[in-house]
Amino acid sequence: MQDEMTLDRRLMLSGMLAATLPVATSSAIAQENTAEETDGNYVSVNGIRVHYLRYRATRPPIVLLHGWPAYSEEWRPVMDRLRGRFDLIAPDLRNFGKSDKPAGDEPAANCGPDILAADLLAFADRLGLKTFGIVSHDVGAYVAQTFARQHPERLSGLFFFNCPYNGIGNRWADAPHLLQTWYQYFNQQPFAAKLVGSSREACRHYIGHFLKAWSAGNPAAFDVVVEQWVDNFMRPHNLQGGFNWYISTNPGRQATIQGRASAVPVIRTPTKFFWGRLDPSIKAEWTDRLDEFFSDFDLSFCEDGGHFVNYERPDAASREIQTFFEGSRVNWKSVDA
Repeated sequence: MQDEMTLDRRLMLSGMLAATLPVATSSAIAQENTAEETDGNYVSVNGIRVHYLRYRATRPPIVLLHGWPAYSEEWRPVMDRLRGRFDLIAPDLRNFGKSDKPAGDEPAANCGPDILAADLLAFADRLGLKTFGIVSHDVGAYVAQTFARQHPERLSGLFFFNCPYNGIGNRWADAPHLLQTWYQYFNQQPFAAKLVGSSREACRHYIGHFLKAWSAGNPAAFDVVVEQWVDNFMRPHNLQGGFNWYISTNPGRQATIQGRASAVPVIRTPTKFFWGRLDPSIKAEWTDRLDEFFSDFDLSFCEDGGHFVNYERPDAASREIQTFFEGSRVNWKSVDA
């Protein structure tokens, strides 16, 4: 267990001064005191080393999948609030954070959803997770959907914050929305990583823009940790690693926009969506076709949340996660400590 001073510092760095555990009962607090936190874990899967954070507890396991521009640390506020209620595991996806970047600084289509879903399967196997829940958004949401279609027997439930999915279709390319999605094309340019990484100031301007602009419900959410985010993206290969996601997914993105995307199986795993009403990037009105792709889901909105609901409004995000995964719809077939 970390000492009180270290915990206070982590809560401050997560933008949670005087943070509380809003969803905890007295029994949950007792569980929290027995939770083991580790953040220097690595496992080898599919030829790479994957780094992950873990708040271990003898409770059902949940894997938390981050987006861009982010990495596993984006789940700290939620993990701090839910510690002890679940076995919480937040990996850095291939090419992100402290996980390996096989292509180095070379532009490469080496981390599409199928590849990352295969990594997730191997990762779960290495950790002995027979069945588990997934919490995700953004990049992680693509991975979660692919995994759910390929390995539904491994999942107890799916929880999505703002979720890109095939039903958005050509709305990605609506002329007014291009002011939000321009980065998807810029990130594919062979000079993009060198330009953004040309100085710490340039990286801060670029990454900081998205952290602030997309946090429409709480634009100051990342202010305390922005330098930590810049540290992450200034690490060797981390900018190009994240940009390779956009190179990898561009063919599928263009097929979706042009109406050429192949039909995909409906996801039948129990699912919860908690969508930031104010998200300028993945818009709340785009939830209108979820029922074509998910057969068993609930949808609600965080009225004062933007794209990063889990970081902007961690109290509300944690309550929704806890309520869903402790509810009767989620079938925990086994508990893997």
